[in-house]
Amino acid sequence: MEALFPYLKAFLFGGALCLIGQLLIDKTGLTPARILVAYVVNGVVLGGLGVYQYAVDFAGAGATVPLMGFGYLLAKGVKEAVAKDGLFGVLTGGFTACSAGVTAAVVFGLLAALFSKPRPKP
Repeated sequence: MEALFPYLKAFLFGGALCLIGQLLIDKTGLTPARILVAYVVNGVVLGGLGVYQYAVDFAGAGATVPLMGFGYLLAKGVKEAVAKDGLFGVLTGGFTACSAGVTAAVVFGLLAALFSKPRPKP
């Protein structure tokens, strides 16, 4: 049973982030696009301050897979690149850190588009 505990923490943490997003959609006038941007920006800010690392250590994939995890990854990449390359790292760190994930999303999106049969909406 102890082997399932990390999965449970990841599920509950990621689910809580999704629940907050759904409540924001249902109870406020915020559009999904604005909530998406807010999640990414919060991930960058919390990652830059070092606070989000505690969530990553606790929840693992439950904290790194959602949108806040993307923002955290950008901030982490910039921090590492600045330590390695100096001020130039501010411009390159975020791109280097998230390039694999963005590439995977584009490739899998292309494959889904190639193998699906598009239909007009009714």
